Amino acid sequence: MSVVLAAVVAAGCGASAAQSMTPMRGKISSFDDTFSVRVFPYNPYPHRIRMAVKVYDQDFRPIAAQVSPAEAMVGSKSSRSVLVSIGFNDQKVRRVRICTESVPFPGRGTNIKAQVCGRFIAYRID
Repeated sequence: MSVVLAAVVAAGCGASAAQSMTPMRGKISSFDDTFSVRVFPYNPYPHRIRMAVKVYDQDFRPIAAQVSPAEAMVGSKSSRSVLVSIGFNDQKVRRVRICTESVPFPGRGTNIKAQVCGRFIAYRID
């Protein structure tokens, strides 16, 4: 009985949309002390949402980075270009995670925050 109920519920759900970001992974080579990545957070919903882009190390600890814009409104079914610049911190190789997070609107009934992360590895060329 529960299998039939699950099948009926799944059939009635239709296509679902989810926040996304491109690219989701990449390799970067840089001659400088910093490297940059351009990401494109995408809003699949029928309403605008506020998104923030944050940068973490490979273990999801926040790290210093220049993000422009760090937070922005993204319209329905559209994406936004965001430039992220990160220092090597005297390392030859840097592994980072760049994440797009939805920011809940204050005063609305929900406080759900979605997070989509991409993995990037940068190599400093001497």
